[in-house]
Amino acid sequence: MATTRLTRAYQMQIARYWRVLFVAMLLLLHLTAMRGVEDIWARALMLAHFGLFILWQPFMRGEQSLTPKQLGVVVLVCVLVLFFWNWWLMLLWLCILAGVVGGKVFAFQERWQRYFHLTVLLYLVSLLLIWVFPMLLPAFTQAPELTQFAEYGLPLLFLILLFLPAKGETSDTPQVVDFFYSAFLFMIIALLVLGSFAFMTLGRLSYPVALTYSLLVLAAILLLLGLAWNPRAGFSGLGTLFSRYLLSVGLPFEQWLYFLAGLSQAEAQPEKFLSQACAGLGKLPWVSGGAWRSSAYSGEFGQPSRNTVEYADRELNLRVYTQYSLSPALTWHFNLLGQMLGEFYTAKLREQKLQQQSYMQAVYETGARMTHDVKNLLQSLNVLCAAAEQDSDRSEELQALMRRQLPVIAQRLQNTLDKLRQPQSDNSSQVQARSWWQGLQRSYAGQKVEFGAGEIGDQVLLPGELFDSAADNLIQNALGKRRQQGEFAINVSFTCSEAVRLEIRDAGHAIAREVAAELLRGPVPSDSGFGIGLYQVARQAEACGYALELAHNAEGRVSFVLSGPLNPAARPPAA
Repeated sequence: MATTRLTRAYQMQIARYWRVLFVAMLLLLHLTAMRGVEDIWARALMLAHFGLFILWQPFMRGEQSLTPKQLGVVVLVCVLVLFFWNWWLMLLWLCILAGVVGGKVFAFQERWQRYFHLTVLLYLVSLLLIWVFPMLLPAFTQAPELTQFAEYGLPLLFLILLFLPAKGETSDTPQVVDFFYSAFLFMIIALLVLGSFAFMTLGRLSYPVALTYSLLVLAAILLLLGLAWNPRAGFSGLGTLFSRYLLSVGLPFEQWLYFLAGLSQAEAQPEKFLSQACAGLGKLPWVSGGAWRSSAYSGEFGQPSRNTVEYADRELNLRVYTQYSLSPALTWHFNLLGQMLGEFYTAKLREQKLQQQSYMQAVYETGARMTHDVKNLLQSLNVLCAAAEQDSDRSEELQALMRRQLPVIAQRLQNTLDKLRQPQSDNSSQVQARSWWQGLQRSYAGQKVEFGAGEIGDQVLLPGELFDSAADNLIQNALGKRRQQGEFAINVSFTCSEAVRLEIRDAGHAIAREVAAELLRGPVPSDSGFGIGLYQVARQAEACGYALELAHNAEGRVSFVLSGPLNPAARPPAA
């Protein structure tokens, strides 16, 4: 904590040092203007002012080495200051400096930093209009009050600058200048000066009146531009047109979206889609070639050049070679095109993963359903084996039971093998409702299961596989529940007069509320498994036009109901 406080204090001292340096630069500029451009000491002060500006300027870092061209510009400015300095150059320099400081006003978010740069801008504009520009007017005589104000009043702003809080300003604060606002402010000040000069020359007006007219004209022009940029009448303005221009520079944005959408529908493979999209990007007039790289593949198109621009995200790295160096607008536009290409490519990858997951889910569901079919068949065989061990003296009854059950078990086993060979084939064979009900009663004879039937039509057909799976799963679950909780009644009722309804009801404990909420919707933990069999039966019932639901879930009465129309039209299962 102490180290953090010391670091902050040191950064505040550095920020205060830079502020004092900036105020000293303005003080030298003020002394130069007050002494006049012809004074040799004024030129020396101006040279010192320019040196401090080089230390403060936000365009180059302090550790950066000057190139020969930059060094030549510095020498040229020094020569102009020493030998050719005049009021016109002073006016031009004040306009440039005001534009730079004004550009920093819009770049900072801290309130006190904005106040600091606004105060500097006020000083520079006041010095220009009150002192420097009148020196260029041959017939204008400065009032003594304005002269005293310029000499002794404007320097008071330096004290305000020194005592303004340096909150939010540290040694790491970046020196950022908004070029657009700087250029706009420079042109506004230049227009104000030239407009005043034009009013004085053409209209034979005095300087204060000409300056007032120029301010009024500029205010009216800025008001009209503001209304045209963002009108309040409900129609688009210059801001919308400017945004459309930025979006359509080099290539209309709508055409690129149309191209990507058409290619996305025509090509399903992500890598082929990316390769063809990059080839389409190479048809732009300002693109000579490029290279792309994804997680598994890479490719090139066109011819390389020394001018490059890159776009990169998690799935795509794209480099484009251009015929000439791109402007900031074109670079931003390319990043937008690259982002759209990356989004389409990511969507293709997700689509491929979804297809793979759907395939794996189909394999899993088929395997899970087959597993439960085999388990039910094994349970039926265990019943027969138990009957054979208990009824060894009554061989005739045992043989009759074997003759009834073994063909049914063989047929269900054959259906299971057929589904393993051809998972997509439709094996939902129709069986007569009455014969199916009689077979179900025979299968669970001696298991202490009570059967009760309502009206059963002679011509009603049922999907045998669905009803076999539903009845076996629900009855076996009830029998297993009875073995765990103790003896209770299990009732099975069936009717198919106006609609098909199969209900399996037991008198055991209720299913836990959190388990019942997710039952039939997915695998859930239970005392004897995960409910996968019921989930598979529910999905199979939906595919056949039926519905399986937990009708009652109370203590002493838990019932599942499989219901549906008499002869429903089977629907294909959802992917």
